[in-house]
Amino acid sequence: MTEEMTIISGEAYRTARELLDIAGLERGSILVVGCSTSEVAGASIGSFSSPELAEVVFGGIYQATQEMGVWLAAQCCEHLNRAIVLEKEAADAYGYEAVNVVPQPKAGGSFATVAYKAFEHPVTVEHIRAHAGLDIGDTLIGMHLKDVAVPVRIRTKEIGDAHVVCARTRPKFIGGSRAVYDENAM
Repeated sequence: MTEEMTIISGEAYRTARELLDIAGLERGSILVVGCSTSEVAGASIGSFSSPELAEVVFGGIYQATQEMGVWLAAQCCEHLNRAIVLEKEAADAYGYEAVNVVPQPKAGGSFATVAYKAFEHPVTVEHIRAHAGLDIGDTLIGMHLKDVAVPVRIRTKEIGDAHVVCARTRPKFIGGSRAVYDENAM
């Protein structure tokens, strides 16, 4: 692995680990990740899909999720309508229905393709409601988060040349001005 790839893998790991620490996810929660390897490489989104770069980014993030007991969900690109790749066990646990598509670097994206190959029993689903999200390169993961997403500010602002945005979710506040809220759920 080149020095640049080692740096990118470390950035991916640190970013995921910091997000997971701040978000306070429980074991069995889902982290959705959208990643443009084109953006990581300094190109425009969708113009430079790189399976090799996807492997190092995925490896760093996957290590962090495995350490925390959190499911990793990989968002496909727009050509697969931003479908999600995750482990069958996670899909079954949350009641997500599998669809029949296998991502490829130019139809699904390199990150989702690498995830599909790395997972023990991968499935692709159309929709999830993840507990937190990591967007690498402005891939628009918001549709896959639970209803109330809260921005998470972390030290890492980029992985490679790609802009990084993080979010966690929280339960909705209901009941108006007389309601009392659980401070631990904010």
